[in-house]
Amino acid sequence: MGGLVERNREVIIMLMMMMMMLGVNVSCAEVYKVGDSDGWTIIGNVDYNNWASTKNFQLGDTIIFEYGAEFHNVMRVTHAMYQSCNASSPITTFTSGNDSIKITNQGHHFFICGIPGHCQMGQKVDINVLKVSAAKAPTPSSPAPAPAPAIASPVPLANIPAPTPNNAPSFIPLRQAFSIMALLSLAFSS
Repeated sequence: MGGLVERNREVIIMLMMMMMMLGVNVSCAEVYKVGDSDGWTIIGNVDYNNWASTKNFQLGDTIIFEYGAEFHNVMRVTHAMYQSCNASSPITTFTSGNDSIKITNQGHHFFICGIPGHCQMGQKVDINVLKVSAAKAPTPSSPAPAPAPAIASPVPLANIPAPTPNNAPSFIPLRQAFSIMALLSLAFSS
């Protein structure tokens, strides 16, 4: 009888692990700091489009621009304004030095620095959400990002080349799955 109980525990644990592994594929909203450790700057020749091409932006993600507010700003612009570095009539302007913007729709979202000469020096980025994804909620183990203004894309999706995404998985759900597995093994080991 003891062997049967032990076998049932093993089956239950295996089923729980399989259910958790299925849940690992569900991704959580990501927070991306534009330029990573360099931030939003003209110092260091940061290639923002190269940076963006390594990301897999999805609905619900948050983009953070960190910069010295006395030296830079962030302007959301149209594709034509982005290409020509025209900062004369932006869609939105951010000036806090720590701007947090939530992505709420697919397509291209174009940002430039409106300080004269900065965009021409490469301080511009095309954030492209390739396809509609399920809305993602913050995980219980990570704090929710501060509310961010939503952005909508006035730019049609056709005729704009898209950067190549990096489909690397998020490891936050994996960490949660291992935590749950550890708790289950403790519960069944007694």
